[in-house]
Amino acid sequence: MDKNTLRYTPSHEWVYVDGDAATVGITDHAVKALTDLVYIELPEVGRTLAANEAFGEVESVKAVSDLLSPVAGEIVEVNSEIADNLDVLTADPFARGWLIKLRLTAPVPTSLLDRAAYEKLEEGE
Repeated sequence: MDKNTLRYTPSHEWVYVDGDAATVGITDHAVKALTDLVYIELPEVGRTLAANEAFGEVESVKAVSDLLSPVAGEIVEVNSEIADNLDVLTADPFARGWLIKLRLTAPVPTSLLDRAAYEKLEEGE
């Protein structure tokens, strides 16, 4: 996935929007910061999310972090491969490591960061 086409949250989620479809994941920065992932909880298909609503959590040996949806929508697909093999998320967070796919139910928030703004945020951490 081209990182320039994504939008990012300050909490290190990314979203790719194509029409009324959105794919959500977490960034490589988040994966590296968590280190040694041990568990991920993902939602059920059909659940409706508001922008910034928690939809699951990821646990590492260091911490447990909520996963927040950057956009509002109805979950239409969950990446079940991740739950069975966290190495996929660690190795490829921007492609095979996507977490959920949604059908948008509201406009994409204008507060989401482009790649340049997200990289500045990373540098400040």
